[in-house]
Amino acid sequence: MGHLLNLRPVSSTLQPAERADPLPVPNYPTGDTPAAKRVRRLMAQVARFDTTVLVLGESGTGKEGVARELHRLSPRAQGPFMPVNCAAIPSELMESELFGHERGAFSGAVSTRRGRFELAEGGTLFLDEISEMCPRLQAKLLRVVQERMYERVGSGELRSADVRIIAASNRDLDAEVAAGRFRADLYFRLNVFPVQLAPLRERIDDLPILIETLNQSLELRGLESVTFNDAALAALRQYRWPGNVRELENLLERLAVTHPRALLDCADLPERHSAADSRVRTTTADSAFASTLPTDGLCLREHLQKIEDALIGQAMTRTQGVIAEAARLLGLGRTTLVEKLKRRDLPPVNAL
Repeated sequence: MGHLLNLRPVSSTLQPAERADPLPVPNYPTGDTPAAKRVRRLMAQVARFDTTVLVLGESGTGKEGVARELHRLSPRAQGPFMPVNCAAIPSELMESELFGHERGAFSGAVSTRRGRFELAEGGTLFLDEISEMCPRLQAKLLRVVQERMYERVGSGELRSADVRIIAASNRDLDAEVAAGRFRADLYFRLNVFPVQLAPLRERIDDLPILIETLNQSLELRGLESVTFNDAALAALRQYRWPGNVRELENLLERLAVTHPRALLDCADLPERHSAADSRVRTTTADSAFASTLPTDGLCLREHLQKIEDALIGQAMTRTQGVIAEAARLLGLGRTTLVEKLKRRDLPPVNAL
């Protein structure tokens, strides 16, 4: 099923004024892998309902992006989207942050303050890193999730909570419940409709389209788009991406600043990303070093040439194209290495 077909029917449930946005429905999360398509299909199924959604995935996989897109596709799209990072707010302030407080409710409460639930009225409240919430607040949140009612700190007046709740965590909440760090009853209340996001390393085939989409964001911010040659893209495919899509986004911005309008090679990548290319080249070299003579023989000259090419490539990558350093690693004179590079039509990246 096509990406847009998964998403467009949801918008038909909105009022005409809510469908005035002329922009096409984006493919979010971006990608053509089964993992990306599965998430889009789940989002299309649940967006038009007020069902509580729990988004799970490693840091940087785009959990807030999923929450924002669910809000955009919902009948609440004209209401506020209110994110709360539960890991960034001290536990002693969290109750006031969520529910608000009355003037004089505690020392320093010099005026009445509206909480996030009140500010999100009619829209969506996104509780990010919900696993970091302290047990006392978990109990208070459970009541709101169950009854859709809450009280400001220092007030006995019950207020209704007309919000759609989306929670997210980068932790295994089943394990957190088993360890006693997260309330089982709250977990079951939040886990009505789970959406699991795959890490980038498990959908690496989406890398080119992710780069294209992130390049569009860079251009909107006045930066140049980033272009990679085949070798650099192969290195990025081999990288494990512990920071996921957020790490990719940060890398592209960095390269857009340092190498504007350049066609980037492995030598232009930061060491941690270009090291992946070294691993690919090492594998190639290892296979080239095979000492068993094939049954049908081989061309010794070509075999030795492959070994030499692989080692020169590793040395150039490891030294980020510095000729003198690469020559030292290979035990060659600098001019000898320059001649070998010229014969291969590989201009040095750095002629030092």
